[in-house]
Amino acid sequence: MGRAALKTKRLLKKMISWAGLFFFVVAAYMLYVQLSKYSWEEIRDALFSIPSRNLLWACLASFFGYVALSSYDYLALRYIKRKLAAWKWIFAGVIGFSVSNNAGHAIVSGGTIRYRLYTRWRFHGAEIVKMVTFSGFTYLVACFFLIIMGYILTPNHAFGEGSVSKMTTLSVTVVSVIGLLVYFGASLFYKKPFVIKGIEFDMPSFKMALAQVFIGAADILMASLVLYFSLIPFVDISFDTFMGVFIIAQVLGVFSQVPGGLGVFEGLFMYIIPGEHNQATLFGALIAYRIIYYLLPLVFSAIILISYESYLKFVRKQRLEKLKLFKAENVKE
Repeated sequence: MGRAALKTKRLLKKMISWAGLFFFVVAAYMLYVQLSKYSWEEIRDALFSIPSRNLLWACLASFFGYVALSSYDYLALRYIKRKLAAWKWIFAGVIGFSVSNNAGHAIVSGGTIRYRLYTRWRFHGAEIVKMVTFSGFTYLVACFFLIIMGYILTPNHAFGEGSVSKMTTLSVTVVSVIGLLVYFGASLFYKKPFVIKGIEFDMPSFKMALAQVFIGAADILMASLVLYFSLIPFVDISFDTFMGVFIIAQVLGVFSQVPGGLGVFEGLFMYIIPGEHNQATLFGALIAYRIIYYLLPLVFSAIILISYESYLKFVRKQRLEKLKLFKAENVKE
């Protein structure tokens, strides 16, 4: 490899690495946009109207939701047959998903954060690409499963009165069933690797495919509980009906590619939820959900990422000082 090509490669690596911090800033800005349409008084009133016990349960659900999200990285590590200290994959998973949940475009925004972290832990670029792709499929197959569950659980009126709306929803559900069956079938019977741009991808085992669906479903279940605990003090709704509504709104919000499903999730949720309810009450619960599941993890991630970057900078500085001291002593001798 020529000198110019080597410099270009290093520059590209630095750009991708720094892009992770860029998307962190984008995530923070998008969350600000989401919450800025409400006054501080509205946000305060919305939060204080929810019983403290429910807020505590919502926070616990958010915590376990991000534990489930970090398990995406654990499964991906098993997929590429690499081992890593638990704190590192939890660290990368929590930070990566707190950014992608807010910034949208998970593969790009979360992927650049992972690239920055995993390259420091001696992972090759191809391995990181395989991990990010595998995590993307984990979410995809979980979405297939959840769309099917959402179709079963969601009230009939949610799909509209017209035959076109019902046919569209049924078609999406049928595609999800086929997609899930094809993925499971391939995991059982297709053993040849796929090669995409020089990177080899193996089909995961059936056991791992089941684990992908389980972890993805657990992630969205915990996210739903954050909103459910914020909502039930004001709305009388069974959990199975709520889950159906949440799944449909969440999945469509994600596939809209709007960062955090901003507006899409809220609009669909308020349209689908059965019964007549105070719109302000619903928005209050949705604000609480945004703060607990999006804002708090992003703030926490910002603190630990800045602390980690500062620690690495300090260690690097200490090593340089020791190296200078060692060279100075050798010169004297």
